[in-house]
Amino acid sequence: MSWGESVLWIVSPYVTLVIFVGGLIWRYRYDKFGWTTRSSQLYESPLLRVASPLFHYGLLVVIVGHVTGLLIPLSWTDAIGLSNEAYHANALIWGGLAGIATLVALALLIYRRRTTGPVFLATTVNDKVMYVVLAASIVAGVVTTVAGFVPTEVSYRTTVAPWFRGIFVLRPDPAAMGQASVLYKVHTLIGMALFVLFPFSRLVHAVSAPLGYLFRPYIVYRSRADGAPRRPAAVRMRQNRPL
Repeated sequence: MSWGESVLWIVSPYVTLVIFVGGLIWRYRYDKFGWTTRSSQLYESPLLRVASPLFHYGLLVVIVGHVTGLLIPLSWTDAIGLSNEAYHANALIWGGLAGIATLVALALLIYRRRTTGPVFLATTVNDKVMYVVLAASIVAGVVTTVAGFVPTEVSYRTTVAPWFRGIFVLRPDPAAMGQASVLYKVHTLIGMALFVLFPFSRLVHAVSAPLGYLFRPYIVYRSRADGAPRRPAAVRMRQNRPL
């Protein structure tokens, strides 16, 4: 492995983490009102009603697959009797379906944003860059998922996964990453670019949680009894007039 590759797989992940965490802190401190998806549902709803749930549910499965694939060591699945072939078969089926569903949903969202006038006018340069990087990441993920089922392909569970886990214990293994194929390396670099962009785009809403909603007081609505007379407006205004 060259010196440049060693720096790439040792230094770049920590630069990515610093920008990701620092960007979230900066955004929360100085742009709280911008911490939103900038919803465009008022401009167009029918297509969004299909594409948005498909995108979010598909992406959720993709994220779960990445977490389990990168954080669970190969020895653990071997210990419970799950062979590497069976693991990759499940990854190909579920990961492939989720990746394709997410990609189709993203294509619908981009089509909606491009063809609906008010939505297109509300699209910023930041949004366009985000869509390009996100689409590239999903396409690369689908390709690597299919490629992982090829017998001659080196498994990411023995290359990318050990390197990824080593980042969090301050011992990234560039040699393991060097054995990964070009597809996995490209997918990893695009993923890091997406994390760098994440705090400064509308994707930031993914780390928001409406915890206050769980503890807010109930809103009580009282309906007027049927047939009850309605007071004139003048009477209501007189009663609400301050003393």
